Amino acid sequence: MPEMLIDITRLLGRFMRGRLPTGVDRVCLAYIRQYAESARVFVHEGRFGGVLSRTASRQMFRLLNEPGGDFLRAAACIMALSPPMPWHKRANNGCFLFNIGHSGLDRPHYARWLVEKRVRPIFMVHDLIPITHPEFCRSGEYQRHNARMKTVLKTAAGIITNSKATLRAFADFADVSGHVMPPAVAAPLGSGGLPRTSEPRPLVKPYFVMLGTIEPRKNHWMVLQVWRRLVERHGVNAPRLVVIGQRGWECENVLDLLERCSPLSGVVSERPGCSDAELARYLKHAQALLFPSFVEGYGLPLIEALTDGVPVIASNLPVFREIASDVPEYLDPLDGVGWMSCIEDYCLPDSHRRTAQLERMSGFTAPSWQEHFETVETLLERIRN
Repeated sequence: MPEMLIDITRLLGRFMRGRLPTGVDRVCLAYIRQYAESARVFVHEGRFGGVLSRTASRQMFRLLNEPGGDFLRAAACIMALSPPMPWHKRANNGCFLFNIGHSGLDRPHYARWLVEKRVRPIFMVHDLIPITHPEFCRSGEYQRHNARMKTVLKTAAGIITNSKATLRAFADFADVSGHVMPPAVAAPLGSGGLPRTSEPRPLVKPYFVMLGTIEPRKNHWMVLQVWRRLVERHGVNAPRLVVIGQRGWECENVLDLLERCSPLSGVVSERPGCSDAELARYLKHAQALLFPSFVEGYGLPLIEALTDGVPVIASNLPVFREIASDVPEYLDPLDGVGWMSCIEDYCLPDSHRRTAQLERMSGFTAPSWQEHFETVETLLERIRN
């Protein structure tokens, strides 16, 4: 079987900066757990790319899966005792390289490495949002993601997408770009597996959770406007909102509401540094998870909520229906009045809409990591032959 390398550059960089894992990072960690015993670490910085020894790779994989308080020192110690071997000093021809986080794909030298060393890269494509919806992304991200996706098309031995919706979007991009699609599969992602909790509810009043990085496409602004109206209607009896997620980009109007809107003070709370245990506690006792995004490539929070028996009120997106069928409550992301009405209903002790969703949830089966990696192995078998 060909040797496997896992590019941990994105994950290592984020952890060394003290950042909490995003959804993409959690997928990277799932690949590390799956292949830790057989794979080696690949890292790149600038024009340098290197591979850790098998022993050092296992140490680094364990550290990434269980980062402690002194992660920076521990990672530096591993790298110092067993420095990455420069790629040109290793016989990597024919090995598989998993790049799960899009790291380096917008840099020309990364693509040249792949071709020169005859590595067989397997790329995970999470979404094409910067290309299809550039208005929701940082300035310049359209050009960077366009370069990433063209690198994938030119160099990939195989492509994994998180959903059929993402696979269709990527196939459309390949067609428009005039490239032939490499072998590709849609492999839905498993749940992050939040810890079970028996902790009591964190808030006395009914509350809802919104989970995800604060950025324009997540639609926090609409939800906060709804909450302001709820406070006007119900005063101290208004439901609470817990916003869980790190602050992202181009979200100044949302931050203004969180920091300076008096009616929301004490009603909306922000939790940017929430641990998995805290997240599990908040989610378990919530009336519902709110997921009002304008566009998504997948939807891990939706899977995690439904897996834990928590109702979801979500935007009516094709990818959500693909992974959760008709279980969630679906609304238009621009229908503020509809969202407010639904939230008010879900607060009622005898809410028919919430009860109906709980009944639908009994037939829900979440995608599993086992099924995901069975699909991945099928793709690798195709490429080996």
